[in-house]
Amino acid sequence: MQLSASIFKAYDIRGVVPVTLDAEVAEALGRAFGSAARAAGEKSVAVGRDGRLSGPVLAEALIKGLVATGVEVIDVGAVTTPMLYFAAHTLCTSGIQVTGSHNPKDYNGFKMVLAGRAIYGDEIQGLRKTMEAGTAQLAPGGSVRKVDVTEAYVKRIAGDIKLARPMKIVVDSGNGIAGASAPAIFRAIGCEVTELFSEVDGDFPNHHPDPSKPENLKDLMAALAAGDAELGLAFDGDGDRLGIVTKDGQNIFPDRQMQLFAQDVLSRVPGGTIVYDVKCSQRLAPAIEAAGGVPMIFKTGHSLIKAKMKEIDSPLGGEMSGHIFFKERWFGFDDGTYAGCRLLEILSKSPNASDVLNALPTSFSTPELNVPCAEGEPHTVVDKLVKGASFAAPAKVSTIDGLRVDWPDGFGLIRASNTTPVLVLRFEGQTDAALKRIETEMLALLRTAKPDAKLAEASH
Repeated sequence: MQLSASIFKAYDIRGVVPVTLDAEVAEALGRAFGSAARAAGEKSVAVGRDGRLSGPVLAEALIKGLVATGVEVIDVGAVTTPMLYFAAHTLCTSGIQVTGSHNPKDYNGFKMVLAGRAIYGDEIQGLRKTMEAGTAQLAPGGSVRKVDVTEAYVKRIAGDIKLARPMKIVVDSGNGIAGASAPAIFRAIGCEVTELFSEVDGDFPNHHPDPSKPENLKDLMAALAAGDAELGLAFDGDGDRLGIVTKDGQNIFPDRQMQLFAQDVLSRVPGGTIVYDVKCSQRLAPAIEAAGGVPMIFKTGHSLIKAKMKEIDSPLGGEMSGHIFFKERWFGFDDGTYAGCRLLEILSKSPNASDVLNALPTSFSTPELNVPCAEGEPHTVVDKLVKGASFAAPAKVSTIDGLRVDWPDGFGLIRASNTTPVLVLRFEGQTDAALKRIETEMLALLRTAKPDAKLAEASH
């Protein structure tokens, strides 16, 4: 089978429909994944899909491929990615979500859980080899049963979350799949909800469902300014990431959210290790230590963070991109709705939610910046930088994922993206002057390895 190598990403499979991804690819993936599941002793695989227009056709083909390998498919229908993860934790231990996440509307793809773990890297390449060679192990006895997980999912969250007072919120689902479930869940825990763009529409007619981009939060900010709600929540296309906006229009980025979540979790899990990715603020580690926890900086990537958390039994993890992983009281997977509920539980203990959020330590920082590169070039550039990096004390160098240099007053990061041929840069300073100094120094270093480097704001 001829496949486009570009669709096999580090943490998932993703491409443009029907150019690099179509029903034939989906069916072949079903056969390859079903074979891997059977080899791992799995008998059932849950399948869900987000609200993209190509979802039903791809899900149908995927299910056909899975059934051909003799597995039972548990079809949970149109759900958020976290609801598929929920099915793969409560009904079985393997699952595939058909989702294009926050990509443009002509994209789609697959996020996969095999025998209780999110698969990535070499395992995804292994599926590719099986698909290309046509060596899937087919077997009789496959079947499909439809299951609606919504009631169990809502009940599990509503039974866990206790608000200290009722709250008024605005929820912007951006016409993504979270619109079908999130507003009802917030009402179930005791919120009064104003809804924006809850109708699931794969054309995304109002704005793109990616809360990490400030332009996608304008409608939410306007609704907060015009009404009497005290907080705004926004979701990405498949509902696994959360954006937060205060009453006064401040965007509370995930590395600041993590300070609040860490304080709360560590009050019940003293001494716990909190995992976060290299793009997160320098302010996060001291906040974790002050709350009695152990900070652990790790590689970017939702699958990698989940695997590390499992390995060290971490109660909480998070990424700058907006994936928040609660193991304490939850299952350890990233879930925007559940993270929103946990946030509201914490904030409900104070009379003013915005005051609590705005008081979280912050710094001057750039958004995530990208440097476009040729295919394969980002890792070569980063390797060169890591080998040649020489910084005088008090600078501290980390090479766990690219090159991160921390000074007492800020940090700079240059790493290779695992999903597109770009370098990912982020700079932070505790003062504006520190930010400018660090950015200048890191860009000068970058140009020793890539003289033609041109900066662009990340498009995600």
